[in-house]
Amino acid sequence: MTNRHIIFKTFIDFLLNPLAPPTSLPLQGQGGVASQRKKLSAPRISLSLDQSEDDLFDTPDDLDINVDDLDTPDEADYTDHEIDWEEPQASQSESVKETVEPIPTYSAQEERQDSKLWRTVIIGEQEHRINMKSIEPYQKVISHGGYYGNGANAIIVFAACFLPDSDREDYHEIMENLFLYVISTLELMVAEDYMIVYLNGATPHRRTPGFNWLKRCYQMIDRRLRKNLKSFIIVHPSWFIRTILAITKPFISSKFSSKIKYVNSLAELKELIPMEYVHIPECIIRQDEELREAAENSKISSFLQGSENPQESIAQPNASSS
Repeated sequence: MTNRHIIFKTFIDFLLNPLAPPTSLPLQGQGGVASQRKKLSAPRISLSLDQSEDDLFDTPDDLDINVDDLDTPDEADYTDHEIDWEEPQASQSESVKETVEPIPTYSAQEERQDSKLWRTVIIGEQEHRINMKSIEPYQKVISHGGYYGNGANAIIVFAACFLPDSDREDYHEIMENLFLYVISTLELMVAEDYMIVYLNGATPHRRTPGFNWLKRCYQMIDRRLRKNLKSFIIVHPSWFIRTILAITKPFISSKFSSKIKYVNSLAELKELIPMEYVHIPECIIRQDEELREAAENSKISSFLQGSENPQESIAQPNASSS
């Protein structure tokens, strides 16, 4: 029986009875046909570094490498590489520092100054905000002129020469904020009875407030302020302001119309109220002096013309009698 038949028979017995050890193939040392194993001989390995003819792979002469001649990285090279890696990060951080600006500090003085730019007021049970920055050059339009009478009656001075020019692009915005400022300031200044001195002198036509603005001021004034107003004095009235007041007369009460008084000079105003704390702008003082000189010249001219007329009247009877 050949080995092929023995292997095939052993495979069949294993399939029929896998738990039983094979009987057809005798174990080694029990007689029978001895198992034959093929021995493979390992090739001879030469551990010598010297080149010889038996070497399977010959190294060519042009690939000889001298270990001593190789440049190996030292500590300085590693340091340089570390610097090279850190330089992009440093440059990136520097660029970030350049683009990002630090937040400026906000001092207490600047905070107080910023709070002054806007003022919240309540007029007619409605809350309004006033842009104080826009009306900063025109806040002199209203001022406190002291007291009169028993010491509790306030004098409110309104100088129209400090109003903005109507040819400004932001004229309506300024007048709106200025209107709220005047009304709210008036309520703060007035405790009991008061009077308003309207300085109309030295005010060109382009600065004279319009009809709608004055009408709104009157309508927005609190009822208490209307009642406590004792007189409304207009100094140096022009034909334009007289015309505006004549137009507004149907919209105001007869009591308010009776409180309006026209004063042609500061001397006449001094006879009505104490002038100790009333601030009069320089432009109005100059105009008042010019008007006084013009009035005196007019009186002198009228006097001279009047003195000549009696002589003519006297000469005429003598001529007729003759």
